[in-house]
Amino acid sequence: MAVSAEVASLEESFRKFAIYGDTKATGQEMNGKNWAKLCKDCKVTDGKSVTSTDVDIVFSKVKGKTARVINYEEFKKALEELAPKRFKDKSKEEAYEAICQLVAGKEPVNVGVTKAKNVGAVERLTDTSKYTGSHKERFDESGKGKGKSGRENIVDNSGYVSAYKNAGTYDAKVKK
Repeated sequence: MAVSAEVASLEESFRKFAIYGDTKATGQEMNGKNWAKLCKDCKVTDGKSVTSTDVDIVFSKVKGKTARVINYEEFKKALEELAPKRFKDKSKEEAYEAICQLVAGKEPVNVGVTKAKNVGAVERLTDTSKYTGSHKERFDESGKGKGKSGRENIVDNSGYVSAYKNAGTYDAKVKK
C-alpha cells in the first residue's frame, strides 16, 4: 500500500517538474533543464558524489538518440543510474528506494524570485489620487486607468467649435 502511494507521489513530482517554466508542457515529458532542476531542488546532487555533470551525463544516457526529452519510464531509469552514485554504502535496491524518497512529493522551488515592495517613494509615486494636471485625467476615482480615453483627446465630430454654448440649437432656430 505504501509503495503505490510513493510511486504516485514520485510520478506527481515528475509531472510538476516537467511543466515547470513551460506554458505548453503537458507533464508527460521532461527536458534536461527541468531534470537538472529536479536533481538540484530534491538534493540528489550533493556536489561531491553526484555533480551537475553527472546529472547531465545520465540524462543523455537514458534519453533517445535524437530526443531532447525523457518520459516517466526513462526518468525512473535515470534515478536508477544516479542511485548507486548518491548512496554508495547501500545496495542497488536500497539506494533506488532512498533516491525515490528524496524526489517523491517534492515540487519546484522558486529561489531568487524578487517580490515587489510598495514602500516609501514607490507607494507615493504610484498613488493615483495624488496625480495632478493631465495625468489626473488618465485614472478614475478608484485608481484604475481609463485606457485610450484617458490618454488622448477624443475628437468631437459634431460640427461645432469646442466650448460653444449653443451647440445643437441651429435646427430649433431655423424651423421658427
